[in-house]
Amino acid sequence: MSLQACAELVERGDPDRFLATMAAPPALRATLFPLYAFNVEIARAPWVTQEPMIAEMRLQWWRDALEEIEAGGAVRRHEVVSPLAELLDAEACATLDLAVAARRWDIYKDPFEDAAHFEKYLDETSAGVLWTAARLTGARASEEPAVRAWGRALGLANWFRAVPALEAANRIPLVDGRPEAIRTLAAHALNLLKPAKNAALLPAWEVKVLLKQAAQNPMRVAEGSLGQSEFKKRISLAKAAILGL
Repeated sequence: MSLQACAELVERGDPDRFLATMAAPPALRATLFPLYAFNVEIARAPWVTQEPMIAEMRLQWWRDALEEIEAGGAVRRHEVVSPLAELLDAEACATLDLAVAARRWDIYKDPFEDAAHFEKYLDETSAGVLWTAARLTGARASEEPAVRAWGRALGLANWFRAVPALEAANRIPLVDGRPEAIRTLAAHALNLLKPAKNAALLPAWEVKVLLKQAAQNPMRVAEGSLGQSEFKKRISLAKAAILGL
């Protein structure tokens, strides 16, 4: 039941990642769904309240849960925490704790300090989760740099798509929002990507398309028009599941 609950949470909160997980081999889903459900929970925690203190408490709850899992003793019963406790090792707990801590930026309205701060945010959130998914499903340590590059690119693509909503919420999502800066960010992320055939990376199946769109026409970021039709999205996912990214 916990796995089903995790899958339903991902389907509601991150439908693209749900589609990608359903395209992965069934044997991997028991690992991927709890991990991605965790990601949904920490991503939305800062946004479900207008009170910073309550948002801080929500994120701290997840940090405490990871600490219990890492300690190896009694772990709180919860539809996401319980299956996570059966999956995570100390390294995974440490990586995911960084992801939770990085989400504190989402609580407040301060801009990123600089480009390095923004890249660190993408690495600790998106890349950290993607690498944990890959490692727990069999990726070797030598693959970490390549997987994290895909993770940062995925985070950047999703961030670009969120820019209109973030601006509407009076946030400053980009260090430099000029078209040429957006073009540079997208091109740099694309240049770091290497072909990969790993089912845990399927959530990044649209990354190249989205970043190419942003690089070719940066105004699409402000307009919120990045993306493919539902038909093209599903065809490209099927192709990625068979041939890799």
